Amino acid sequence: MGAYPQEFRDRVLSALGRGESANPIARRLEVSRYYVYQVRDRFVLEGERGIRQWGGYRRSVIEGMESTLHDWLKAEPDLTLQEMCDRLASHGRVLKVAALWHQLNRLGLTLKKNPARQRARAVRRPTGP
Repeated sequence: MGAYPQEFRDRVLSALGRGESANPIARRLEVSRYYVYQVRDRFVLEGERGIRQWGGYRRSVIEGMESTLHDWLKAEPDLTLQEMCDRLASHGRVLKVAALWHQLNRLGLTLKKNPARQRARAVRRPTGP
């Protein structure tokens, strides 16, 4: 079930403004008493009358720091994800290791294996299927 329409919120707030209590408002509009309190508290504490957005696009914590991350990796190719998280935290960007890995993968800044670390193969054995 989605959010109630804005009309309901406006009706609740206008009834509360007239001095009505939560029980009669909830009965008349066929909503819960908790909903009436929720609308009132959000208006009083945060000044919001509207519906909050559900879901949608979340901006990355490291947005705009791609070049800095790239420079760090060029200067120190063996930099661990935890060390990068610590450096980001010193710049005011708090991020967990898994989230950082996901962002680096999305940016194409993943660690590439070098040939010296590849699995050993027999010299005479053909590669591939």
